[in-house]
Amino acid sequence: MKSMNKLTTGLLASLFLLFAVGISSCQTESQPAKKEVKKEIKFKLGVASYSLRKFDIDKTLEFTKQLGADYVAFKSFHLKLDATDAEIAEAVQKSKVAGLDLYAGGVIYMKTEAEVDQAFEYAKKAEMDMIVGVPAHELLPYVENKVKEYDIKLAIHNHGPGDKLYPSAESAYMLIKDMDPRMGLCIDIGHTKRIGRSPSQDVKDFFDRVLDIHIKDVTKADHDGSTCEIGHGVIDFNQFLNDLVDLNYDGVIALEYEKDGDNPFRGMAESMGYVKGILSTMQ
Repeated sequence: MKSMNKLTTGLLASLFLLFAVGISSCQTESQPAKKEVKKEIKFKLGVASYSLRKFDIDKTLEFTKQLGADYVAFKSFHLKLDATDAEIAEAVQKSKVAGLDLYAGGVIYMKTEAEVDQAFEYAKKAEMDMIVGVPAHELLPYVENKVKEYDIKLAIHNHGPGDKLYPSAESAYMLIKDMDPRMGLCIDIGHTKRIGRSPSQDVKDFFDRVLDIHIKDVTKADHDGSTCEIGHGVIDFNQFLNDLVDLNYDGVIALEYEKDGDNPFRGMAESMGYVKGILSTMQ
């Protein structure tokens, strides 16, 4: 009898366990655990080669790739504006071998129609999608015609307090907002902060014309602010990068590190690492 009681008790316990597991399974299926929705990062990482202005094209390409960037914009230090066709072809080939997209040239200043012509021919031969430029105000209609002719975008770069042409993204936007949509902005967020404006707010306000972004941190939000390692300055990069993702920005954010011209490697690596650290929390 005692054996039967033990058997019965065991059977009842097993049935209870199976029933409990079944209930738990049903609850799991009907009420799945909530998963945190990760943000989709559409923009790409790049380097503005002005950061490596004291080094040759080979070192510039090598270090840009070591940083984990896939895009590079050449300043004239690395590809002269009056370069021969052969020199341009060699630079393009070197970029491709390094696994980098030579997407833009600049910053290129344009004070005459001849300089505009030169810039667009240069960009065409180098297979660039964009010119990051500073054209004189009176040349904007001429530049717009070149944009249409060459199908190469023009992104006006702001240079902050003291710049008479384009101190802010707004100063450029007001002049081009009714022009061809390929006439746009390269917002330099360091200079934006130095003029006392919010990088996030400017990108939001003028987003329909944002073609490119130069990223850097600065020590102060005023005229005397200077470039420093990202994360050491006054720009809230966590907020800024999250805002770019929320806006579905799909262009390039190019590190333009102006500090330590003779030895920028540590600062550039720290800056890019800081950005990647923030992005890793979104994925």
